[in-house]
Amino acid sequence: MNRDDKRPLVSIITPSYNQGEYIEETIRSVLSQDYPRIELIVVDGGSTDNTLDVLRRYGERLRWVSERDRGQSDAINKGAAMASGEILAWLNSDDTYLEGAVRKAVEFFDSHPDVGVVYGKSYYTDPSGRVVGEYPVAPFDPGRLAVTNFICQPSTFFRKMVWDAVGGLDLSLHYAMDYDLWIRMAAQADFGYLDEFLSTYRLHGQSKTVSPAHALSLQREILDTVVRHYRWAPANRVYGYCHHLAEYMLPGGLARIKTLTVLLSLMLLPIKYMISNRGMVRIEDVKMITPGNMKKLFKDWIEVSTGYRP
Repeated sequence: MNRDDKRPLVSIITPSYNQGEYIEETIRSVLSQDYPRIELIVVDGGSTDNTLDVLRRYGERLRWVSERDRGQSDAINKGAAMASGEILAWLNSDDTYLEGAVRKAVEFFDSHPDVGVVYGKSYYTDPSGRVVGEYPVAPFDPGRLAVTNFICQPSTFFRKMVWDAVGGLDLSLHYAMDYDLWIRMAAQADFGYLDEFLSTYRLHGQSKTVSPAHALSLQREILDTVVRHYRWAPANRVYGYCHHLAEYMLPGGLARIKTLTVLLSLMLLPIKYMISNRGMVRIEDVKMITPGNMKKLFKDWIEVSTGYRP
């Protein structure tokens, strides 16, 4: 038996819908990995652009379906049901793996048999693929998950048994499904942090984590997810929601005035916080009120733009 045949199969699921501009780069980043046993499954939602032409060019090097679905979570769950791998991951059709990403993840699992999920670092890129920043990842701390999502989805791999144990993605979620998944997986398995860059996370106008049309819905879903799991709405999560609510409420060019947006957000914050927490105040939230944190509110952060870091 070939030694490679003994290595665990890794199934990569790519949900897709009208991302023909980017999906070939995504596919190439998977198929060019130096790990020998990879199964790539593309689940397309019925694209009307050139996506299917791209998929057909790769023949049997990948598996794909194209049909209407119920959204990204449904597509990923469908791909996971088709997968044969012991290790799973999903890579959105506008993101990419860096060289050696899959091999490094498998090697981490090999050397840490008790770990069910491993994640690494990721670069933010612009539409052309130019690096513009880094996703703010951090070593795993279950207590901090309520406050911030420090796990970058395209740089995350998990054992199929863990995925099966939690039942996959919640189909009712359209933005925070990965965050919800990490919280549920953290109750079932140990997480490992790999201090290496594994992926790129593309920011562009049609990205769900960047588009202003989706920003408020994203923040609302994140806040609802935190409250559902922790029975607590942390102040920074509430502020993230209020920030985007303020941008939505302010007319025209006023929403682009940072100081005005922050001031309105701070006015909305105590109202939304008290409603979300049923009139209770936690000492953890009081401790967040520091000069340093207040100063940060008046800066333009890429994390605010993506909606994952208020």
